[in-house]
Amino acid sequence: MAFCNSCGAQLTEGTKFCSKCGAAIAGVPAAALFSPTPGSTPAATAGSSSALKTILVIVGAIVLIGVVGIASLAFIGMRVARHTRVMQEGDHVKVETPFGTAETSKDPDQAAKDLGIDVYPGAEAQKEGSSTATFGRVRTVSAAFLSDDAVEKVCAFYRSKFPNATVSSSDRDRCTIVSNNPPNMITINVEPNGEGSKFQIASVSSKSNP
Repeated sequence: MAFCNSCGAQLTEGTKFCSKCGAAIAGVPAAALFSPTPGSTPAATAGSSSALKTILVIVGAIVLIGVVGIASLAFIGMRVARHTRVMQEGDHVKVETPFGTAETSKDPDQAAKDLGIDVYPGAEAQKEGSSTATFGRVRTVSAAFLSDDAVEKVCAFYRSKFPNATVSSSDRDRCTIVSNNPPNMITINVEPNGEGSKFQIASVSSKSNP
């Protein structure tokens, strides 16, 4: 039977500290007093190993997804390139792809016709800034014009054509007319050009399903 040297309390065999006063028991090696609980070190090692395996699995999955994504993009790119046809005749270019057909033209007279609205009387279409582009059911037309008339006369002409449009003007005799009537969206920008004016008309339209 063993007793505590500090308080005299009875001790259980194998006890390292007195359960009453907490004093260390004489004769117990210091290393044994602070030795870890049996089985604690293997558990910590097992936990670290499990965490490492989880990280490696996640990294491997990310790498695999990246490789599959790159391979898919390469396959799609090769398919598009193989089935794409480009045909050009003058300023008219037609591109056929698996996703649809795109057509562009820089013919100013054709662009003026494609706008689908009246052109200001006497205005001359300009090649620079004029184009027509079609992809699928969407057509975008832009046409540039020069006129000998002043900005206010050109703006008044188009305001009468689009009475419900939004009109904004500036102190420098510039005006912008925007009409959002479906299926067309028309934007007209008019600004001074010497004693006359120059204006740009853009139209975005969507063809209805047959």
